[in-house]
Amino acid sequence: MTILFTLTGALFTAASLLAVYRIVRGPSILDRMIASDVLLTTLILVVGAEMVLNGHTRTIPMMLVLASTAIFATVAVARYVSKQDLSTKDDR
Repeated sequence: MTILFTLTGALFTAASLLAVYRIVRGPSILDRMIASDVLLTTLILVVGAEMVLNGHTRTIPMMLVLASTAIFATVAVARYVSKQDLSTKDDR
């Protein structure tokens, strides 16, 4: 069972590092937004795995806050990008 937990931790770490790399490198704001969604989703999964491992449900509110943050950030960036696209169409 320890090998399974170690492998799971390594996969979560790899996913997080790759997401942080994409956030830093970009190149566009949409790439960064998708990477931040992946990072927040990975964090939610880590918290869920910790809940299963320790057999409790105390961190469900934290998971809901993380999910809400991801949703609101995605909507905000989508609105920003759509307004930016409209302004570039008017300039042509």
